Amino acid sequence: MKRTTLLHAELSQVIASMGHGDMLVLGDAGLPIPVGPGAPQRIDLALCPGTPGLQQVLQAVLTELQVEASIIATEALVGDERQLPAWCADQLPAKPANIGHTEFKKLCGQARAMVRTGECTPYANIILVAGVSF
Repeated sequence: MKRTTLLHAELSQVIASMGHGDMLVLGDAGLPIPVGPGAPQRIDLALCPGTPGLQQVLQAVLTELQVEASIIATEALVGDERQLPAWCADQLPAKPANIGHTEFKKLCGQARAMVRTGECTPYANIILVAGVSF
């Protein structure tokens, strides 16, 4: 049995197979996941609304994935000052880049895999870009 936090075999295998610049999407329950040839692998973790939440999945993924950069939709920024949402502000190694939600969904098609969570907060999606640990 693994000793690290992340126990989900399929998700752990995807992370182990990622190379520099590969993208992993962590999405809310409603983020569309492309299907068909060339589409990202779908890893569905959603159990019921809110379970597991995006923040919980992000914490587990970050125990295994070396992250170089991240991207969120502009629509995910909150407040008049457009600050990062609480679910990612303290956990990522650097401030995420942001793009419009339509462009975000198009970029998801280039990801190695997309993880569907039970998160039900609008626009609670993040693209993690793999870095290198050396």
